[in-house]
Amino acid sequence: MCFTALIAKAQSGDNYAQYDVGLAGSYNSVTSDVQTAKSTITPALTFNYNQTPFINYILEFQAGKLEGGDSTKDASGRQFTNSFFAAYFRIQLQAGEIMDYSSSPAANAFKNFYLSGGIGYLVNHITNINRSSLTTPVVYTPGLDNSYEIVIPVRIGYEFKIFNDYGQPYMKIDIAYQKNFVLGDELDGFGANKNNDSYSQITLGVKYALGSLVSYRKQIAY
Repeated sequence: MCFTALIAKAQSGDNYAQYDVGLAGSYNSVTSDVQTAKSTITPALTFNYNQTPFINYILEFQAGKLEGGDSTKDASGRQFTNSFFAAYFRIQLQAGEIMDYSSSPAANAFKNFYLSGGIGYLVNHITNINRSSLTTPVVYTPGLDNSYEIVIPVRIGYEFKIFNDYGQPYMKIDIAYQKNFVLGDELDGFGANKNNDSYSQITLGVKYALGSLVSYRKQIAY
């Protein structure tokens, strides 16, 4: 009876680590009151709590800079560089949680696609800004050099799971596109528009499993 119970428990699912820690880099682009888009790269640190292998609660910290505009080419003269720190909390749902991926290779590959959303808080400091147009000096755009913004991150991505000899995911490579909707208009230091600012990120990251193992209701690796 004990042997039968052990076999049944082993067949009820695979084991996975309940926590991950990760590093990532993001390629950023701002949509705001400037005309010329510019790109920057920022690092990130992530902590995951995995309710299942496919339902994840993520705390992410980013620090870096965003920039945009060209004071010599744009008619408005607007150009900015900021220094920011952001913290996000996201809930991530992967397709494997809601589908049967054991019946075909295509379904098995699709199981790692995910959607994610949450809330964030951004501390913003403008380090360089041009508010006056060089071609039309009477054009001046006011704004704040320091602001605190609520951010709504929406993300779509794919998580490549790398398994050890026991079929447990011990490392994950994450490729994603994230759009961050800022609930304010001062990310670029210009209060020039009724529309709020936003910034998009293409992200590549790696996560490592930590902590004790727990059992999932079905096999994770096929």
